[in-house]
Amino acid sequence: MATMTENSLVTTVKSWPERIRSFYNEVRTEMRKVTAPSWKEVQGTTTVVVITVFLFALYFAVIDYFIQNGVSYLFNYFKAH
Repeated sequence: MATMTENSLVTTVKSWPERIRSFYNEVRTEMRKVTAPSWKEVQGTTTVVVITVFLFALYFAVIDYFIQNGVSYLFNYFKAH
């Protein structure tokens, strides 16, 4: 039984160079298909990201304000009673 496990390990290790070579060739093939975005696409996506960040910041600022005032109100309410 040990020889069967040992044999499969040797086979696996021997197949590494071919698998690495195959992986490298596949990566090269896929990288040839990659294109850089145009300047107009970069500007458009950057604008969308900046607007989205500001909207989320505004949303979280409003939520934070209400939670902060709500908790402060509760503390003051129970402090008075």
